[in-house]
Parts: sequence; C-alpha cells; structure tokens
Amino acid sequence: MTVSRPSSPRFIDAATVARNLPFPELIEALRKAFAATDLVAPARNHYDLDTLGSGSPVLLSMPAWSSRLGIGTKLVTVYPDNHKLGLPSIHGLYVLMDAATGRPEAVFDAGELTARRTAAASALASRFLSRPDSRTLLMVGTGRLARVLPLAHAAVRPLQRVLVWGRSADKARETARFLQLQGLAAEPVGSVEQACAQADIISCATLSSQAILSGDWLRPGTHVDLVGSFTPRMREADDRVLRRADAVWCDTTQGVLAEGGDIIQALASGALDANRIHGELADLCRAAQTPARAQRHITVFKSVGAALQDLAASRLCLDRLTAQPV
Repeated sequence: MTVSRPSSPRFIDAATVARNLPFPELIEALRKAFAATDLVAPARNHYDLDTLGSGSPVLLSMPAWSSRLGIGTKLVTVYPDNHKLGLPSIHGLYVLMDAATGRPEAVFDAGELTARRTAAASALASRFLSRPDSRTLLMVGTGRLARVLPLAHAAVRPLQRVLVWGRSADKARETARFLQLQGLAAEPVGSVEQACAQADIISCATLSSQAILSGDWLRPGTHVDLVGSFTPRMREADDRVLRRADAVWCDTTQGVLAEGGDIIQALASGALDANRIHGELADLCRAAQTPARAQRHITVFKSVGAALQDLAASRLCLDRLTAQPV
C-alpha cells in the first residue's frame, strides 16, 4: 500500500504578499472577517524580552481560526531600537493551516502581512468614521507602516494630498518620495501642528512613549487614526485629543483596554470616560447603517491589531496565489 505524503507548506515572501493583497480586496476581506460570528481569536500572548535587548522588545503570539478561513498563528518580535542597527523593528512569521485536517498550507513573511492588514483595518474604520470628502491625510511616522497606511486610506477616500512628518527630516523625504512613486501627491512637512491645520485624516504610526499629537491642533471634522502605541507605556495622542473626540472606536475593545496606551492613559487621567468608547470594528461591520457623524465631529480609531486580521489576510493571499496559473 502506498502512503501519500503531505506536501510541504509553501513559503510566501514579502514581495509576493504585497502583490497579492491589493487594498480594495483586503479591506473587504477584513470587513467580512470582523462581521463573522464563527471566527475565534483569543487574546494574544505578550511576552517582555527586556533581558535580551534595549528599548523594551516584546514577543507576540497571535492565534485565530474558523471553518471558512482555516487555522493560523503569528509569531512576531518587536525591537524598537532596531533602527540603530538599520533593521526593521518588526520581524515574524505566520503559519496558515487547513481547518479540516490541521495540515500546514503556507508560511508567510509576517512583517509585510502585518503591515498591510494593519493599514487595511485603519482604512476600513476610516470608511465608517472619516468624512467622505476627506482629501488631505497627515502621516505621522516614517516607518514601514507609513508606506502603506496612506495607500490604504486612499482606497476608501478621495485623497489629493499626503503630508508626511517624522523626527528625521531625511526619512520624511524618503517616505514622501516612495508614496509619490505609488501615485500619491505626497510631501514632507516640518511641523505636526501646522500640518494638522490642513488635515482631514491624521494617521499616527510611531513607537513613541510620549504624545506627539495635541488635541489643541485638531480642526473640527478630523478623523484620528492611532496605530502605533501597542503597550500601556506607549502614547501618540495627548489627553486633549481624547477629550475633544465626539466618538472613540477600537479594533477590539479587549485588546485596546489591555495594551492601547493612548486609551489606557486617557482613562486613568479622566480625559476619557469608558462610556465614550462607542464600540469596536466588528460592531461597525455588522451594523445595518454607517453611524451618523456631523461635519464638525472629531472621531478617533485606536488599533492594537487583531489575530483575525492576519487570518483573513493570509487566506486571501493564498487563495489569490492558488487561483493563478502556474
């Protein structure tokens, strides 16, 4: 009797992940995943690696599963001081397995997968929360996410300008040039405060431990997308941002209340009351109607990442690859 041997899981590199996760399709895949009721995504495990390096590095383990999408888990390290070595801050792998048999199907570069699904989640939230006529986006930060967040937002809003700010003027110029090559009218700026006076959407993706964005700088009608702070000690927006917000939403309430420094610190200071957190992305995706917003309302979306995003993104990527002729 011949025993068939299962094929080895396919490795999918960063470039292939990027090509096969176009933002319109990825945003729709995330919408379906957040709206689903059969998808299980336990709270991620978070391990401090302070004894291994400077900058408070961490190890994250993020599982999720569903009968439709399969079983997946991500292992990620975040080393904030890697920029001193000329290396990305985030490294990792994602393993996707078949739901019926548990057979490993593919292993993905988790850095690109994470960047694109994170940006797509922000854009999905923006589709519900920002003004439909939003035309100027301010990108605060110059890391990997700064190269995909504007592209994702441009998939849901008619962006005409992208302003890029970073602590390094050279990196801000590099990021703006990259976005220009992707077809966006991007330019570096030297002042967050002055750029806020022009921005309809502000997206922050930094590893800052002190607030960069002041609520006093926000003009009425602004949507604020807070991506970077994923530990209680990190922060991108000050208390005034949360005080002025007419509506605050999260990707997952459980995750944000455990790890989202912007929200945790604002709750502790009294700048934000828990009943002003309107809900999470799943609520928006399941709602029959988009929540009403006045033109002058300031909205805030805080994300820390959810395992269901990785699962939906990896399945979309593999489906698109297997549908292509060899």
